[in-house]
Amino acid sequence: MTNSSSCTGRHLLKSFINAALNREENIHVLGFEVSEEELGEGLNTSAPQRLHFHNAYSDPLGWTDHLTFTVHQFCLDELTHLVKQTSQSKPATLVIDSLSWILRHQSPPAVCKTLQQLKRGGAVRAIIGLLHADMHQKGTVGSVCHLATSVITVAPGMKGDEAVAKITKRSKSGKVMQYEEIFSIKDDLTVIVQSKPSHLEHKQTDPEEQQMDPTAHLTFNLRLSDTERKAKEKLALPFVFSKEKKTALLHSGQGSGRILYEPDANDDYDQEDPDDDLDV
Repeated sequence: MTNSSSCTGRHLLKSFINAALNREENIHVLGFEVSEEELGEGLNTSAPQRLHFHNAYSDPLGWTDHLTFTVHQFCLDELTHLVKQTSQSKPATLVIDSLSWILRHQSPPAVCKTLQQLKRGGAVRAIIGLLHADMHQKGTVGSVCHLATSVITVAPGMKGDEAVAKITKRSKSGKVMQYEEIFSIKDDLTVIVQSKPSHLEHKQTDPEEQQMDPTAHLTFNLRLSDTERKAKEKLALPFVFSKEKKTALLHSGQGSGRILYEPDANDDYDQEDPDDDLDV
């Protein structure tokens, strides 16, 4: 999930946490940017044993002796141990708030490697990360987003309580789907989604972006009707060999004839003028 300084995605992140809690999943939150109290506002507290907040907000770099999670612990072994010691047998959902904080103190290849290993390790069933896209270079954002099966980019909407989500989904087969939705978040962190962004339906095309049609003002017609197009597709060109024709020419079957000619000793054949017998 990516956002910018003009539109925060933390409310949407909290709605995902709440939805996972309602599905009775175990949630582990790495909190680097906000405190546990601030993140917990509005969340479902009916089963607090399923929500595990790992405090990386108080001392993220480990400068004191407080028992907090530090950015240097963001690696496969530490995270696997952290999740397994406080979770049940089922894989948990890992929430990272935020990946931008980690990317400021670890190299992008190291962060991507850890995320990839976590996906394959089996300790977590899903990873939800918040990324402030305007804090990083495009290559860094692209590398992190390439690992995700779903990327939601949040931008401001037309109204104050609305935002636009640009969603990219990648299937296991490699198919990519992209679409946009306008959404708003209620006080109970419920997401209200509209099927299409209203401001895009009435978007006017920039005249400079309009492509000129080279066939628009001609005195003759270069376009084909449906009937003409179908006739053109059925037309067999003389220089195009079908598969059957190629086979017949390259592999002669039984009964095919060949002409063999051996010149006779009495044949009158002039090497200097081979066509002297023609009446032209």
